[in-house]
Amino acid sequence: MVSLFENYEQQYSVLTADITAQIGLLGASATKDRRQLISNIEKHVEEAQELLEQMDLEVREVESNKRQRCRTKLDCYRAELKRLTLEYIKARSIKQGALSYDSAEEFNDVRISGDQKQRLLDNSERIERTGRQLEEGYKVMIETQEIGTQVLQNLNDQRETIQRTRSRLRETDEELGRSSRLMSSMIMRSIQQKVILFIVGACFIIALSLGLYLGLSK
Repeated sequence: MVSLFENYEQQYSVLTADITAQIGLLGASATKDRRQLISNIEKHVEEAQELLEQMDLEVREVESNKRQRCRTKLDCYRAELKRLTLEYIKARSIKQGALSYDSAEEFNDVRISGDQKQRLLDNSERIERTGRQLEEGYKVMIETQEIGTQVLQNLNDQRETIQRTRSRLRETDEELGRSSRLMSSMIMRSIQQKVILFIVGACFIIALSLGLYLGLSK
């Protein structure tokens, strides 16, 4: 199954092939043909720029093991489009410098083309800035995600530590309960033994006293 990123790649390849072919035709075309070629090239360049922006967004959804390869491709595509843009500007400039302007309309075309050239350069720089900003934003997002993951891991470790501590406290409480019951049992036995000794002693004293009394009576 072809991914959305690969689909964008195919569209981009078709556009850059058309741009390359039309730049080659631009140098040998007549004035009227040049206008149509210029319009087509600029339209295709803008479409290619939009595709690169879509690819830059889509690369974030690519599997992590393929993401770096897609980013490398995207960087190559950006460099290629910039090169084609510069070739287009150069082709227009060379041709226009060689032309003699027979009418005010042709002179205005040259003046307008200068504005278009600047616009293309501005667009190219804007794409690069946007790409860098998106890249920086993506790095910040990854760092934030890593920090969040670490915090969650720390919280999970602390929760496990608290649970283990609670378990130890319960065990300690049970041990104290058993010790308390044992001590109570030992105290009760000691009291019982003392009572028995007291009764035995009392009986012995009574018996002794009774024996003495009987002896004296005789």
